[in-house]
Amino acid sequence: MKPTKYIILILLLSLLSACKQQGCITQENIKKLDASWEKAQLELDYDFIESLLAEDYIWVHNHANTIDDKAAVLERIKRYTANNNTETKSRTSKDVKVIITNKTAIVSGYTIIDRGPSPVTYHFMRTYVEVDGNCYLIANHTMAVPKKENE
Repeated sequence: MKPTKYIILILLLSLLSACKQQGCITQENIKKLDASWEKAQLELDYDFIESLLAEDYIWVHNHANTIDDKAAVLERIKRYTANNNTETKSRTSKDVKVIITNKTAIVSGYTIIDRGPSPVTYHFMRTYVEVDGNCYLIANHTMAVPKKENE
């Protein structure tokens, strides 16, 4: 009977180890998390964004004309919420790609943001890291894509 208990214990430990190794950095999880980031930006979801951003988060905007840290992002959300800023009508991602290496995921694609009078397309590249089984957004780079002259 003892060998059976040891075999079961070893199998359970192996299963737990395999589950733990899976972590949050998977193609499916990261795509969902990134879509949640876009939704939270649109809805000014302070609590979600505060929990998602790494403490040393950095966001580089168009040609580095603005570089935000976590505190700046959260302060902007507070300001927009206080002023009832609802000028952003939609945020739609497309061509989203995920590259995973160990406990780091790079997500890139395009986000079309409609604030009127016409939508603006941004290319983005975001970096997610896994720390103690949780995923955090640690870096974000966005760049407006110029409209073609014939549009």
